Amino acid sequence: MTQKIALITGGSRGLGRSIAQHLAQQGVGVVLTYLNQSDAAHSVVADIQATGGQAIALQLDTSNTSGFAEFKQTLIETIQAAFGRDRIDYLVNNAGFGVHASIADTSEADLYALFSVHVKGPFFLTQTLLDTVEDGGHIINLSSGLARFSLNGYSAYAMMKGAIEVFTRYLAQELGPREISVNTIAPGAIETDFGGGAVRDNKDVNGFVASVTAKGRAGLPDDVGGAVASLLTGTNSWITAQRIEVSGGMNI
Repeated sequence: MTQKIALITGGSRGLGRSIAQHLAQQGVGVVLTYLNQSDAAHSVVADIQATGGQAIALQLDTSNTSGFAEFKQTLIETIQAAFGRDRIDYLVNNAGFGVHASIADTSEADLYALFSVHVKGPFFLTQTLLDTVEDGGHIINLSSGLARFSLNGYSAYAMMKGAIEVFTRYLAQELGPREISVNTIAPGAIETDFGGGAVRDNKDVNGFVASVTAKGRAGLPDDVGGAVASLLTGTNSWITAQRIEVSGGMNI
């Protein structure tokens, strides 16, 4: 059987790192991208290789659409050399960052930076790679529980995630004839360095999250990494255009 290949943007830390590790554990060859944390990205690669998996790290600025054509060529050359193939099976649009500010205090620069990474980047990267994704493959876009429920200070970020959820549905419609599934994974509050690591490091924030979550705790990166790997590698080809929240029942 031909080895499956996944491209994961923002794979050097947090959720992307966990997704890469879980997919590698399922025998998937992983290509992960990083913006500027080269050491962290290559640490993920080394960890995967140490357990018998295959992984490669490539630099990519998902806000810079002018670099996507060159990245595509680099990706194809890289997977041809490593896996003997010129297409990927899975694309996970995960790269991102957060801005915490009230609507009154959100700057135009903040809004545009969020748009560039969370909306423009995934849209045009996916567009660039459409003919590189195998028919019958799967695309996952990362959203957030904040697109369903509201917390003060996250309006601009949540707006972007609302946009990516709409994009998912339209993309699923257009790619349906190619048997490509497209879904959204929407994590709740997870213990990572996102937002300065508040959920992970601030006991009050962590306790608040636990108090509004049905399962009584904040999420862990492996909760999301395991969910993505299960969706991609399981017998889930009939699931498409869906928003799947991975939040332990936060604010239900």
